[in-house]
Amino acid sequence: MNTQEKLLYVSNQIGDIIAKAKEMEVSYKDLIERVHPLYRESALNLVHYMALRSFDLGKLQTRLRYLGLPGLDSAEAHVLSSLWSIQNIVNHLRGVADAVQPATFVSVKKSEKLLKANTRKLFGYQSKNRWTRIMVTLPESAATNYGMVNRLIRKGMNSARINCAHDSSEAWTKMIENIHRSNQASKKSCKVMMDLAGPKIRTGEMQPGPEILRFKPERDLSGKVIKPAKIWIAPPTVLPPDKSADAIIPVEESLVKKIKRGNIIHFTDARGKKNQIIIERKQGNGKWGLCYDSAYLKTGTRLTINKIKQSGKEVDMVGTLLPLEQFILLNKNDILILHRDPRPGEPAQYDAHGNLVAQAHISCTLPEVFDDVEAGETVFFDDGKIEGVIETKEADQLRIKIVHAKNAGSKLRAGKGINFPESDLKISGLTEKDKEDLHFVARQADVVNLSFVNQSSDVETYLKEIEFMENKPGLILKIETRKGFTNLPKILLHAMQIFPVGIMIARGDLAVETGWKDFAYIQEEIMRVGEAAHIPAVWATQVLEQMAKTGVPTRSEITDAAMAQRAECVMLNKGEYIEKTVDVLDSILRKLQRNRYKAGVQLPIMENSEDLKLSF
Repeated sequence: MNTQEKLLYVSNQIGDIIAKAKEMEVSYKDLIERVHPLYRESALNLVHYMALRSFDLGKLQTRLRYLGLPGLDSAEAHVLSSLWSIQNIVNHLRGVADAVQPATFVSVKKSEKLLKANTRKLFGYQSKNRWTRIMVTLPESAATNYGMVNRLIRKGMNSARINCAHDSSEAWTKMIENIHRSNQASKKSCKVMMDLAGPKIRTGEMQPGPEILRFKPERDLSGKVIKPAKIWIAPPTVLPPDKSADAIIPVEESLVKKIKRGNIIHFTDARGKKNQIIIERKQGNGKWGLCYDSAYLKTGTRLTINKIKQSGKEVDMVGTLLPLEQFILLNKNDILILHRDPRPGEPAQYDAHGNLVAQAHISCTLPEVFDDVEAGETVFFDDGKIEGVIETKEADQLRIKIVHAKNAGSKLRAGKGINFPESDLKISGLTEKDKEDLHFVARQADVVNLSFVNQSSDVETYLKEIEFMENKPGLILKIETRKGFTNLPKILLHAMQIFPVGIMIARGDLAVETGWKDFAYIQEEIMRVGEAAHIPAVWATQVLEQMAKTGVPTRSEITDAAMAQRAECVMLNKGEYIEKTVDVLDSILRKLQRNRYKAGVQLPIMENSEDLKLSF
């Protein structure tokens, strides 16, 4: 094939794609006309992009590359502009007159302006030298700790996320007041994002375990105690002033008053082992003690204190302890019964000879799913840590065979997520609690994060719910399932009836729902579709999570944070070291911005390049 034949092949392919784009414009005319006026060009470009992706472009892209022509690998945001540019170049090389182009289409420059304007409207102010925004999930303490909120905003938090699945409207109000107060003081415009919890599918409650308190000291490799267990001893209503306590022992107030520094509390624990706690100091209405040996303490354990002046000895009992959190230990090939009714779950029961008497069982917090699942389908528990297959389905229970767990067994507890990635679940994105919360959220939030969006009808349900509300905040669509991913283009066209709109790549549930093998590809496709509609995306879930919790990141977390720079916003979850984490993420994003914009690589001047030296 000579050059002219290759050019003709390219011209014909480009012509077919343009024709398909025009055909799809007509097919989706009604949906396009319903979008907000500010999204009209973006909706058209989204449809054009889906037309482009209806072709296998591999051969065409190879031809373009070999001919030294512009490619289509970054044409998402300006599809017709890119197609017509290539067609005009090809026509010129072929000596053919240019075809008549449409009056308007989104240019490269216009597409960038649209995305930046939509990002600013949705996520708030742009930090200096950093166009990627940072969203932070606020902890409960943000309601009472203005200083922390203020520091987060000054360090670079552009959007503050409040999760309606936790805390109360009173706490949410205080958090929002702290955000507004800091905005005013710092002259920033940090946005308030509020998550509607959505229909989360989780394991139900477990039978309470024994009322046992276990604590132990920290030892070195030789077994020597290097840090004794730190014990808080106080009346039941007096909590420790910080989180440093390894154990909390509730006792009568009269005993606490008699305990002095240096006293020794003697006791025999639940195993019949003698032990002691040395009182170190007083703080407020409680006492701190140290224990140099492990112990199992139960409700009613007898405590004896020597060196009491009045009697020489004082005796009291340990108050009521909280029951231990029960769990089910699951191994490969075990059977787990998942039942509709909310009875408390229990581990498998065995007789004295080790014979199975009763299967392990636990309930599901959303029994509606039982109507939509079938035998043979996969079930995941606890973010994919445990995998099972539905062996049989009955009206009131599912018999699930475990096909993957840790070699030593995996613990399944109450409140852990359940995913049915192969099932066609017909559950709505809005629960009754969401509808109730929405009255508060619509008044107070800048943006609503809508959970569990699977289809366009979920968006329509939301739009009807807020239709007669005075305030209509922006909307972020949380894509958490394969169904939500598959339906994303139509979901966006429905959501674009309001302004502004964004997409959250909820990578935790999405990875489990879509499968680990497909997930990397899927998150890329979500960002491409978002860019085609000039809709900003949030890179969410577990970004620098280890650092937020411990203060030290892993190498893979740094790489993940660097990848996140391609999105318009990066979400951090709460953690003890969240302020330090915002600092680190801010630094990463600023440095990468010099070398990358979205999926494209930028080439700033490299110092010392003439001496064949690298610099950063």
